[in-house]
Amino acid sequence: MKKTYLYFFICTVFIFTKAISQEKLNYQKPSEEIMALVDYDRPPATLIDDATQNMVLLYRDTYKSIEQLSEKEMRLGGLRINPATQIGSRVTFYDKVAVQKVGSEDLKFVTGLPDQPKLSNVNWSPDQSMMAMTHTAKSGTEVWILDIEKASATKLTSATVNANMGNPIRWFKDGKSLLVKMLADNKKALIDTSIEIPSGPTISTSDGSKAQNRTYQDLLKNPSDEHNFEQLALSKLVQVQLDGSMSAFLPSAMYSGVSFSPDGSHVLVTQLKKPFSYIVTYGRFPKQIDVYDSSAKLVAQVNDVPLIEEMPKGFMSEREGIRELSWRSDRPHSLHYVMALDGGDPANEVAYRDALYSWEAPFKKGTATELLKTIDRFGGVTYGDEDTAIAYDYWWNTRNQRTYVFDPSDPNKQPVIISDRNYQDVYSDPGNFVTTKNKWDQNILKLHGNKAFLIGQGYSDRGQFPFIDQMDLKSKKTKRLYESSYTDKKENLMEAIDMDKGEILVRIESPTTYPNYYIRDIDRKNDLKQITFFENPFEGLQNVHKELITYKRDDGLELSATMYLPPNYDKSKKEKLPMLLWAYPREFKDKASAAQNTQNPNEFIYPSYGSFVYWVMKGYVVLDDAAFPIVGEGDEQPNDTFIKQLVANGKAAIDAVDELGYIDRNRVAVGGHSYGAFMTANLLAHSDLFAAGIARSGAYNRTLTPFGFQSEERSYWDAPEVYNSMSPFMNAEKVDEPLLLIHGQADNNSGTYPLQSERYFNALKGLGATARLVMLPKESHGYRAKESILHVLWEQDMWLEKYVKNRVTKD
Repeated sequence: MKKTYLYFFICTVFIFTKAISQEKLNYQKPSEEIMALVDYDRPPATLIDDATQNMVLLYRDTYKSIEQLSEKEMRLGGLRINPATQIGSRVTFYDKVAVQKVGSEDLKFVTGLPDQPKLSNVNWSPDQSMMAMTHTAKSGTEVWILDIEKASATKLTSATVNANMGNPIRWFKDGKSLLVKMLADNKKALIDTSIEIPSGPTISTSDGSKAQNRTYQDLLKNPSDEHNFEQLALSKLVQVQLDGSMSAFLPSAMYSGVSFSPDGSHVLVTQLKKPFSYIVTYGRFPKQIDVYDSSAKLVAQVNDVPLIEEMPKGFMSEREGIRELSWRSDRPHSLHYVMALDGGDPANEVAYRDALYSWEAPFKKGTATELLKTIDRFGGVTYGDEDTAIAYDYWWNTRNQRTYVFDPSDPNKQPVIISDRNYQDVYSDPGNFVTTKNKWDQNILKLHGNKAFLIGQGYSDRGQFPFIDQMDLKSKKTKRLYESSYTDKKENLMEAIDMDKGEILVRIESPTTYPNYYIRDIDRKNDLKQITFFENPFEGLQNVHKELITYKRDDGLELSATMYLPPNYDKSKKEKLPMLLWAYPREFKDKASAAQNTQNPNEFIYPSYGSFVYWVMKGYVVLDDAAFPIVGEGDEQPNDTFIKQLVANGKAAIDAVDELGYIDRNRVAVGGHSYGAFMTANLLAHSDLFAAGIARSGAYNRTLTPFGFQSEERSYWDAPEVYNSMSPFMNAEKVDEPLLLIHGQADNNSGTYPLQSERYFNALKGLGATARLVMLPKESHGYRAKESILHVLWEQDMWLEKYVKNRVTKD
């Protein structure tokens, strides 16, 4: 009897092992049609000086390599650091720099750069005649200086810069020296946790207080992580002259932030302190904020923030005490900050949620002046002249935003609300206020007496027509100064170069014309000067048909999507093609906002691995960025009817293209990334609309994110039925269409642990579904290595060819 049992056990293990066998596969490349689009030279990033005299063009490889992603990486407290080079391990580097006069087509590539440069942290000098930047060598990170006029670069420091916590460079106001974070003198050796012999267990305790935090990744896990985090965060502040000479400024500490006052006379310095945490990232570690003068003499300690592990429940919760402490842009060296008036708890009913304060040097306690109270949570401020400033508040639960005009010189004067609107209502968006530079080179409100200016995106029910308005801040009346009239192109109003002259920096594109920058004079009709001359790297898409389609959901909600048809497709013959739908659900609190169209059919066709657009070249109809609104009006939350609305959105999209006569609705695939992957898995579980699905880097079991996810602020214990019904994992037995799962093994996004895809795949496999799981080595939430991206495209191509284009349907 025992022998029979043993035989049965061995057979069972063999069968189970075979069922979950893994395939080792070298990186693959997609078909020629896709390779022709994915393997291209990326046009440069463009930086233009304030005088619009010079442009700096920054070039980089289109993709990283898997070799680069495989360099040593330490994940600590929410940071990812390369300990050998003392900079973030996921930083994007530039490898070429060019200088160009605005309006000229002549480029001057910068000379003097190191071999194989890895440039980042680009900083204009105060007079914009130079740029400081870092170069990451094999042994560490250096500071380099670019002379704009000479188009030449010189090395300023050795490879001893600490860029582990972001940009390590700040210019002194005179432009003759830099304040740089350098490696600490007292830095200790790092602990190699892969070979460390533990001295005991790691223990966490709960004292009964509630700490309902999101599921953060890359957290500290043990004392060795704490040690390593501290050593990598430690730096000293050094003043570096342009001749390379150095002088000590501040001794070693865990400096996380450094900023000069507008006039350069003071420096605001933030340093992290202990105790660290194992449940939140470093942004909520204790911190001390001090003000020094420009000679490094301490002026005052202006804030002392404790460890923040516990917060009131809800997206609108805030910590108590001084927060958002920074320099006022309209004063030489005045601070402002915000404090919660509701204890930081959105459940408390109060007349005002927040107050804004101004604090003058020398920053003695109790001397700050209250400038403004906001009805909802403070959302920002733009200062103007002595008696004019603009402030904002917002409330996520109602999607409401107010705009205030107030007098910062007279707190007793009542602020005036000039806008009170649903911020998801894009058709009513008045735009963003135009700013200009003051004598301290700070952005302040551009004013002509009582009049300010706004640049708006210009979405409307008739299309997108960006605009510039003049607003009288007293009467609230507006006057339109300019509105784009293009119906065959898209014009983006980037920023005002000089409102007095009517000069605006714009970017113009069309579906087959690559975006380029121009200077438009809005006071002179058709006065347009081109200043960049980038060529289209995707010539193969010239004959692709792109169209914005609108349609209705079964409840009457207006929806839209961008449809692509293959090159030279004959719309009169209406050949039935397979279709690919790519989408991402978005939550709304009212149907009117959800129905608004924010797509522009005149946008340049920019294929990327983040969509299905490539497959238009392989004979598919592609429906990209299809609207998938999830609406919860009044007391109803959007997720209360998530599944029902999700399926209705999918059906409406397929019906719309089917009615045009272009598709075989039996050969439709759906795909998405992150929350779009979550959407995809749910659509396969709860509908029979699709032939197959592709889900990348998603979360499938919402009980693993029990204190909220996406726009859901209720916990699992508040709404277990929502968490369970929305979890594809809980409904895996309903999936009877092929599903391709792809996930980065180093995903750092909150909630989308790689475990989510692994466990979901195991469930699908155990239940007999057709599924494939692809885990990408070294990749995070977004994929970076060329090898990974090409392989992802190959996987998707093979999946779609087998299960969609050549789908065998049962009679």
